[in-house]
Amino acid sequence: MEPVAARGEADELSRFRRLVTLTIVATFALILIGGVVRVSDSGLGCGAEGSGTHGWPLCEGGVLPASSAESAIEFTHRAAAGVVAVMIGLLAWRALRNLRGHRWLVRGSIAAGVLVLAQAALGGLTVEQGLEEELVAAHLGLAMLLLGLLILLRRAADPRAVAPPAGRVRGLRPLTAIATALVLATIVAGGYVAGTEKEGTPGEPAVGQAHVACGEQFPNCNGSFMPFGQSRLVDIQLTHRLFMYLASVAVLAMAAVALVRRAPSRAFGLAAVLLAGQVLLGAANVWAGKHAGLILGHLTLGTILWSTVVYAGATLLPAPAPAADRVRGREPARAAAA
Repeated sequence: MEPVAARGEADELSRFRRLVTLTIVATFALILIGGVVRVSDSGLGCGAEGSGTHGWPLCEGGVLPASSAESAIEFTHRAAAGVVAVMIGLLAWRALRNLRGHRWLVRGSIAAGVLVLAQAALGGLTVEQGLEEELVAAHLGLAMLLLGLLILLRRAADPRAVAPPAGRVRGLRPLTAIATALVLATIVAGGYVAGTEKEGTPGEPAVGQAHVACGEQFPNCNGSFMPFGQSRLVDIQLTHRLFMYLASVAVLAMAAVALVRRAPSRAFGLAAVLLAGQVLLGAANVWAGKHAGLILGHLTLGTILWSTVVYAGATLLPAPAPAADRVRGREPARAAAA
């Protein structure tokens, strides 16, 4: 009976992994739709600041949006978020029902469920507070954490996943962790930059936006390099750039060490290539002043870079063994000690 049970568990892991993959794709699409909401100024399309339930979870006081394009775009974002929430609910249900022995999968799925609920609540609060920049940045950061957790879940559900020998990746794990943290910080700081777009004065919205606080200069800013202290909006833009510089150093160092250590995954090298493209795209974003297509492309490539760095780190971690396997592994040790 054991081989049959093992085959059944392998099949269930395979189905779980496919569902995680679909959820990753859906979450990625949700983030991009959020970018469309931003560049189309549709964040308050379903209701103005302080509109209560009239603007969230309802849309202009109804279940479905009215005729405006902004409300339709914002509603599409909410509908996509609902799809992701349902898929994560299915993940948690399958893990609890059929994969209880895989504690990491159970705990990770439940954690993803908590994150998606927190993300929904934060989205509602962001609308209610009129797109405050702190909430916009937190909303984007939480979405990235959810995407990263799903990538780790997929790795944990792969029974063939084996960590490379410690000698081949010595020093790579902490370096990858640092690179991951800095890439996330850069993205969150970019979300803060986006959140300042509501600060424009009537007729001249660009005046109050950190996006254009340095004019069309990069890497300089208003004639100097990193001139912190000129204004609040300049400091916000420069904070984003500072994290970008630090993340660039960390990602390039990670890729170099991975090359020297001959790390088995190509994700490390790909992260360096994506980083170069992201920096160039960010520079073009500044040089162009403000262009919706470039902003959306910057978010897209940044999300791909984040996913790649998280996946690279995941390849350094072994897939957690089922609880039964851990118990069987301890029994010979106890027998030897006796």
